[in-house]
Amino acid sequence: MKAIKIIARQTLASYRKPSSMQIRESYPLPPYSTVIGMVHMACGLTEYVDMDISIQGKYYSKVNELFTRYEFKPGFYEKDRHSIKVEEDGTNTGLTVGPANIELLTNVKLVIHIKPKEEEKILDILNGLKYPKEYLSLGRREDLIIIEKAEIVEIEKECLEEDYKLKYDAYIPIDTFNRNETNDIATVYKLNKKYKINEKTNLRFWEERITAKYFSNYSTIFEGTEVLTDGEDLIYFA
Repeated sequence: MKAIKIIARQTLASYRKPSSMQIRESYPLPPYSTVIGMVHMACGLTEYVDMDISIQGKYYSKVNELFTRYEFKPGFYEKDRHSIKVEEDGTNTGLTVGPANIELLTNVKLVIHIKPKEEEKILDILNGLKYPKEYLSLGRREDLIIIEKAEIVEIEKECLEEDYKLKYDAYIPIDTFNRNETNDIATVYKLNKKYKINEKTNLRFWEERITAKYFSNYSTIFEGTEVLTDGEDLIYFA
């Protein structure tokens, strides 16, 4: 089977954890939904194209930076509480504006594999990534991403002939390997992948989430384990 392989880098990036509030913490790698969104933006896709994604990478360090946070509750305003009053459709909404901290990753390198469910779309996606409709970002809108290489690779199954130390940090879906196949030192995340639009409210809701382990590049996959590979890097599709 075929897939698109991307090698990319970012100077600064933040992949926000939805549950983080006081400090906007970042995932160590972009979640599946963030990568899929970037692909759709690059290709100018207006309808969801289903795809399997493998995400690996590394970063140099973490830093904190100040940003301006806006908080509001539609239809609720108190003069002594809110900084700004917004009038719309006869109702007032109060905005609270103030500084907050965000966690940023520095010098990010990413190795991403993309396999659309419909293989005939692979060339369209590849061309979209090479010649995007507008500049590409991953994470925040200002987190520019530079794609150094994008190519079609052939994926094959392989049985490891010796222990394999991961070259990059990686998200690996929780059911990919069992405890006898890795040293199993990992953080477990429940990552968003696919959303739908609620027809009544016109709001997004997450239809598909992936439970994945985040393995650092200190982790090992043991000899005899069956893996997917492009001949150069292992692949962990979700």
